[in-house]
Amino acid sequence: MQPIPSKIRRRVIQGLSALVLACPGAASFAADAGDFPSRPIHLFVPFPAGGAVDILGRLLGQHLSEQFGQNVIIENRPGANGNLAMEALVKMPGDGYSLVIAGNGLATNGILYPKSKYNMPRDFSPVAYVGYAPLLMVVPAESPYNSLQEMLAAAKAKPGVVTYASAGSGSSAHLGAELLKYTAKVDLTHIPYKGGAPAIVDLVGNRVSFMLLDPAQAMPQLQTQRLRAIAVGSTERISLLPEVPTMASAGFPALETTVWWGVVGPANIPAPIVGKLNQAINKALGDPSIQKRLTELGVTPQPETPDQFDAFLRREIGKWTTVIQSAGIVGD
Repeated sequence: MQPIPSKIRRRVIQGLSALVLACPGAASFAADAGDFPSRPIHLFVPFPAGGAVDILGRLLGQHLSEQFGQNVIIENRPGANGNLAMEALVKMPGDGYSLVIAGNGLATNGILYPKSKYNMPRDFSPVAYVGYAPLLMVVPAESPYNSLQEMLAAAKAKPGVVTYASAGSGSSAHLGAELLKYTAKVDLTHIPYKGGAPAIVDLVGNRVSFMLLDPAQAMPQLQTQRLRAIAVGSTERISLLPEVPTMASAGFPALETTVWWGVVGPANIPAPIVGKLNQAINKALGDPSIQKRLTELGVTPQPETPDQFDAFLRREIGKWTTVIQSAGIVGD
C-alpha cells in the first residue's frame, strides 16, 4: 500500500478540524456521554420532605448514587403545586446533572397554569417513568355509602348533595373526582383545602362525603377503621385491598384515577446521557429492596424507555386538557 501524500493528509486534517469547529458541541457531548456522570447530580423534589414523591426520590437517589459512584443530591423545592421546582429546572443546562422527579403535574400544570414559565413537553427531556398507584375512593366510617354505585345514585337523586375534599384546586384528588363527574355525568360538590392533612381531618369527621387518596395516605386511616375504601381507581384490584372493587367493575371500564411519577430533565439532554439515566433508573426499579418498599406504598413500578414515557406524557396532556377545560378548573 502506497503511503498517503503529505499534502492530502494535511487537507484531511484541515477538513476534520473545520468540521469540529463547525459543531463545537459534538465533541463535548460525546465526551460527556462517555464519562457521565463525573460530578454530583441534583434531583429536585417539588414537594416537602416526607411525602410520596420525596420518598421515591430518595429511594432512587440512593440507588443511582451507588450505581454511578457519584452523590445524588435531593433538593426539595415545594410550592405552587410543583411549579417552583419545574421553573428552576427549566433554567438548568441540558447536561443530565439536573433532574426533577414529579407526578401528574407534569401533564396537568401547563393546562392549570397557562401563565407558567415553561411548557411541557417542549422545555423538558423525558427520562424515565417510575410507576403509578391507584387513587382510592374513601368515605368516613359512618358513611351511608357502601359502594360507588350507591354514591352516584345519591348524586343523581340530589345533585350537589355529595361532596368531596381535595388538597386544593388542581390536585390529583380534585382532578380525579372531576374525571368521575365528567364520565358518570353527575354533579359533585368540590370542597378544596389548603393541603391534604386538613382535608383528611374533615373527611374522618364526616363533614365531606368522600375523597380520593393514594394508598400511602389512605392506609393508616383504613387500618384504624376511621375511613372505608369503596372503590379503587385502577383497572385491577390491588394486593393491599383485594376486597375493594374497581371503578371499572362499577360500570366505568374507561375510568382510571391514578397518581404516577416520572423523572424529567431540561430540554436537549444528549440522547446517550438520557439513555444512561434511563437504564440506571430502570435497574433501580428492579432492585428487590426498592420493589418491597414500593409495594408497601402501594406503588407499582413500571420501567419504560424515554420514548414510551414521552408518548405517555403526551396522552396524559390530551386527556386532562379535555377534563380541565370542560370543568373550567384553574390552579390555586
